[in-house]
Amino acid sequence: MAYLRLREVVKSYDGKTNAVDDISIDVERGEFITLLGPSGSGKTTTLLMIAGFENPTSGVIELDGYNLVLSRPYERNIGMVFQNYALFPHMTAAKNVLFPLKMRRFPKKDIKARAERMLELVGLRRFADRYPRELSGGQQQRVALARGLVFNPDVLLLDEPLGALDKNLREQMQVEIKRIHREVGITMIYVTHDQTEAMTMSDRIAVFCNGKVEQIGSPLDVYHRPANRFVGEFIGDSNFLAGRVDQSRPGWIELSRIGSVRVAKQATLPAGDIDLMIRPERLRLRAPGETDGTDNRIDLTIDDIINYGDSILVIGKTHGLPLRARIVGGDPAVLRPGATLPLAWAPVDAHVLARR
Repeated sequence: MAYLRLREVVKSYDGKTNAVDDISIDVERGEFITLLGPSGSGKTTTLLMIAGFENPTSGVIELDGYNLVLSRPYERNIGMVFQNYALFPHMTAAKNVLFPLKMRRFPKKDIKARAERMLELVGLRRFADRYPRELSGGQQQRVALARGLVFNPDVLLLDEPLGALDKNLREQMQVEIKRIHREVGITMIYVTHDQTEAMTMSDRIAVFCNGKVEQIGSPLDVYHRPANRFVGEFIGDSNFLAGRVDQSRPGWIELSRIGSVRVAKQATLPAGDIDLMIRPERLRLRAPGETDGTDNRIDLTIDDIINYGDSILVIGKTHGLPLRARIVGGDPAVLRPGATLPLAWAPVDAHVLARR
């Protein structure tokens, strides 16, 4: 049995529209799982129901076999870290971390040492006597993280905790949170709309859309083998080419305007109309005179380029259809608007999706 179980959970605020619509998720002990999706997709509402700040309209939420719906928020041994830090401005960093221990009536002889260990874990022991206004945004977030961990919660919930930080600091905190997760071994549930955060930090990702879970899997699974077009579009950059499975030729797809292309074997290929997904980085430049082999070939007419330094994103069309390719080591002088770029991709680098 999973450590944390959500079964057929529904949340409606008005009795007509479901903010969370019949979701079921199993979380293992010690797992880092991210709830990823656009604003309004139901991920934060799900987090609040686990914390007890919202009650489900129906369904079951269990922690280690106990029905959490029967208990109030303060009766649940669950920590929470908010995006806005929610630190007490009149308390030092140390006193902010001590606060949940006092509220839970931990023995006085233990609480100071416990708070010091937690500040050490997040790298802030020497800032223990500073007030939140004297700390940077990243330091305040570390205090909030220490406060959420100090009482040994069964689960730590993190609601977009890095949203207010700049890019460099956000990347540093991603590494820090993952390090702390490894060292402490606590079950963490992380909410974000940032795909990079989800891919970098998670053991598994649950992708939300319109109150439903579209897919749950490892970061590489949801990136390379999305369950549907929404997941493929939301996570990373994608090309989608419309077509149909050629039932008379196993391993071939007939693409509209383009013709037949090879695809790798999937567990099942959907019948009828399909979308062939190819990530821009899986398209490569064809070598001069390259004619044989199993790779698919395609020509792209360049409309524009974006130079990222380590790679160049080429934006254009093939047979009048939009196409994007990310080229490493390309010559910007050659990659100019109006030029034709010979590309290829391996059958294994495309993914076939049934069209809804």
